[in-house]
Formats: sequence, C-alpha cells, structure tokens
Amino acid sequence: MPHHFAEIAFTPTVKKVQEEMGSRSSYARMESVPAQVNYRLTEAEAGFIAGRNSLYMATVSETGWPYIQHRGGPTGFVRVLDESTIGFADFRGNRQYVSVGNLMMDDRVSLFFMDYPNKTRLKLFGRARIIGLDEQAVLSRLEMPDYRARIERAFVISIDGFDWNCPQHISERYMPEELGAVTAPLMARIAELEAALARRIESSPAK
Repeated sequence: MPHHFAEIAFTPTVKKVQEEMGSRSSYARMESVPAQVNYRLTEAEAGFIAGRNSLYMATVSETGWPYIQHRGGPTGFVRVLDESTIGFADFRGNRQYVSVGNLMMDDRVSLFFMDYPNKTRLKLFGRARIIGLDEQAVLSRLEMPDYRARIERAFVISIDGFDWNCPQHISERYMPEELGAVTAPLMARIAELEAALARRIESSPAK
C-alpha cells in the first residue's frame, strides 16, 4: 500500500466500517496509486507547518490510554529538519510529563496542525525521540532565541505518513494579529468615511 497515512490508519476493522458505510471504494482507489505518497514533506506541508504556532500531539500510555496535549510557541517553533523529520522545543509547562512518560514506553505519535482562519488541517503519524539538554547540536536547530520560555527538552519526530483533512466543520478562529489583518480594510474604510464626514461638516454653512 503506497499511501503511507492510509497504510497506518486504515486497519482491517476501519476498512470494514468503510465498506459498511459505502466509502471503501473511494479510499481503495486512494491506496492503489502506483507511487509511494504522503510520507515525505513537500513545500506545501513544510510551509504549512512553519506557519503554525501550535499543534495537538497524541501519545499512548503503557496502559493503552490515548492522551492528547496541546503544544504551542511562536509561529515557526516547529522546525522542518528535512523532508521526513520535524522537531520542536518543549517549553516548561504544568510539569505533569504525561506525554514524556508515554514516549518513554511507546514512541508513536499523531499530530494535528490546525489553520483555523483558512479552515485547513494537516494530520501526521510519526515516531518521536526525546532530545535532552545535553544534545546541543540538535537543540540549537530548535531553539527560539527571542522567546522567553524555559526549554526542558525537545522532540524530534520521524514522519511515517501524513494527510490533509477537508475543511468541513472547522470553525474559523483568529489570533489577535490575524483578526487585525482581517479588520484592517474595514477600519481604513471607517477612517475614510469619518474624514469625509468631518470635511463636509467643516464646509457646511453655519446655522
């Protein structure tokens, strides 16, 4: 099966459900493409990842429970190291260390990168390696010098497969700077109208 994301996600039980729900034929065609796809990042995926300031990372505990954690930082804190590897610094948080503990037993991760304003998401399967503070050669590629947060470790993830999701049911949400860009034309138009109104008031004859 050359579609690497489908190879991981579409288990026999998943395929059975797809068959029952009538979607199996379309996904079977996706899986049957002749060349291997969706395991090496192109410029589209690399650019999308570089433009994000957060992600959701799922790990699996040694007792079999899934755990999802939000990871954030400045835009571009997730670095594309090469076409099959990404990494990011792990900044100090609430110190529960659930993801860290899970990864010590099972290195598999699932990542969701969300672009809410454009209703776009990229999902990714991979295997994570925990990078300690003694591995400066790697950490130096993931540090954010202008971001005042304590780095406790880093994660380097080898990509096994990825896929883009459809925009259906994604709610549009905006960061303050993104909202400013959206409303800038409206604010400019308001200022223009206010100025025109002020000129008209000034030029109108006094009663």
